[in-house]
Formats: sequence, C-alpha cells, structure tokens
Amino acid sequence: NITFEVKRGEILGISGLVGSGRSETMRGIFGMDPITSGKMYLDGEEIKIKKPSQAIKHGICMVNEDRKNYGLALHRSIRENMALPTLPIKQKAPLLNKRKEEKDCQDMGKMLTLKAASIDHDAFSLSGGNQQKVVLAKWLLADPKVLILDEPTRGVDVGAKSEIHSLMCEFAAKGMAVIMISSELPEVMG
Repeated sequence: NITFEVKRGEILGISGLVGSGRSETMRGIFGMDPITSGKMYLDGEEIKIKKPSQAIKHGICMVNEDRKNYGLALHRSIRENMALPTLPIKQKAPLLNKRKEEKDCQDMGKMLTLKAASIDHDAFSLSGGNQQKVVLAKWLLADPKVLILDEPTRGVDVGAKSEIHSLMCEFAAKGMAVIMISSELPEVMG
C-alpha cells in the first residue's frame, strides 16, 4: 500500500533496510516483478507494465542494484552493453547502423567520463565505477522520462560515487524524473 509521486526535474529518494520492499516496488514499476494491485500514471495517463520492454517504451528505465547479474553482459563489449536495450527502438531496418551506434556510444562515454581504452573492450575489464557508468549509459541512450537508480553507488569508489551523484543532479536539471534507492539514509538526504 504505497503512494508516491515524482515530477520531471525532481529526485525522489527512497531509503530502507534490505528486505523492506523498496527494491521490489521499483522492480514492479519496471515490470521485473508482478504488481498485484494499484495503478501507475505517467504524464496523467494510466499505464500498465507487465514486463521491462513495456516500461522502456513508456520511457521508464532502471539501473538495478545487481549490475553484474541484471545490468551488464560482462563478456560482451562496452558498446554492445550500451546499445542492447535500445536496439528494438532505434533499429529501423534489418541491418544495424553501426556508425550511428558507435557515435552514440562514444558520445555517451565522453559525457559520463567513462575510463576505457576502447568501447570495444569487454565490460568485464572495467572497474566497478566504470561498469556502473556503462549501465547508466545504456539507459540514457533510451532517453528516459523516469530513471530508477537502485543502490547506484554500491561497490564503487568515492570518486565514482561523487560523479554518479553529480550526474543524477544533471539528469534532474534536464527534466528527467529520478528515483534513487539507497540503504544509506545520508546518501538519500544528500
């Protein structure tokens, strides 16, 4: 029995202990877990989401707390990881526009200050902070209206944590609605 609202340009922080239902609620909104009751509205219209592909079509994207199992294909390239969720949206023909994909991924890597020798290296080779940036990049390429970040700074160094916090503020300033979940109350309040 949860009711909340997040508007464009806002960051909604959700905090709670592991097992309190915070992640499960967001997984339900993104279509990863079933929702048994209630209603969701986006831009004033009721939406029903039963799977992540429907959430993505509505402009809702989620950076899951478990990037290694749900966020990345570790033995695929950085470029492939970034491009994967938007393939059905951006691919207009039977063949991929590799040049556009390459440019989009390079631009996103620069914007997020991704530290990698090449976007054609495996995601496995990156540090935790840079892996998290790849997960962020793949969802930003989907141009979300709502970005859900579940424990976005877990397992990253202090520098990457600060960068991720700054990026969240930038996303909100550009009109994105951001929902951030953390078990660390000071992080949510910050």
